[in-house]
Amino acid sequence: MLNGAMLVWFLLTGASVSFVVWDSASNGVTSWVQRMAWILVTVYTGPVGLFFYLTTCRRPFPGGHDRFTRATWKQGVNSEMHCLAGDATGIIVAAILVHFLALPNGWDIAVEYIFGFVSGLFIFQALMMLSMYGSYSQAVRKTFFAETVSMNMVMTGMIPTMVLLAAAWPESEDPLSPTFWFRMSLATIVGGFVAYPVNYWLVANHLKHGCMTLPGADGPAPGNGHVSSEMDGMSHGEMEEMPGHSMSMKTLPLHSMFLWVLGTYVILLIALFVTSRVTPIHF
Repeated sequence: MLNGAMLVWFLLTGASVSFVVWDSASNGVTSWVQRMAWILVTVYTGPVGLFFYLTTCRRPFPGGHDRFTRATWKQGVNSEMHCLAGDATGIIVAAILVHFLALPNGWDIAVEYIFGFVSGLFIFQALMMLSMYGSYSQAVRKTFFAETVSMNMVMTGMIPTMVLLAAAWPESEDPLSPTFWFRMSLATIVGGFVAYPVNYWLVANHLKHGCMTLPGADGPAPGNGHVSSEMDGMSHGEMEEMPGHSMSMKTLPLHSMFLWVLGTYVILLIALFVTSRVTPIHF
């Protein structure tokens, strides 16, 4: 039965990825980093990724992208895609490597966290914000907080799912087995749902950007694509209420950022502790 379910899943994933790749090339009006993020997320999450791509990011008609993606919940989904794509890519690459190193699962988790964080921050977050902040080092510094709290929540969902499923399907630890990729798909989906609330909060409080239309790609786009043409004539207050489109991002006080980061680490450690009560984690 599992083999049949995996076959259906992989067929749906192939069709979903094909559509997102085609649509990104022919109908995309966002940056190449954001398009790549959606493609990778769809590779990892199949029809689930396609569903959210269609409902939160795809341009419905020429000139309609900004208005279609304006809702805060859609901005939160698009904001999370950069983190989820980068983190999941790093985690999956690390999971492949540690399998052949035959490390205890505790070290597996540590290596996967490091790979996920590096991939998420230095590739998908910093590159996405490079044009806004002017330099790569500035982009890394400005996105460090958002990536850390988002990454911790992605890991809170992914790692327990990976560990528990690996115990149930020992063969799924082998990257050459289809169950490995099915397990990673399920873990990425769980990680995405767990990390969504903090990404929604980040976008709603102007601490992280959401979906941004490229300048000139979907009609007039002043402000380097971060302010849509539909905002013409709107008051400054109205523009500030539209997350993901304002050029000005807020910054939390240092002590607040520290508490948020600490809180997400505590949540992650609690999730790992609970998981270890079911499936032992060894170093």
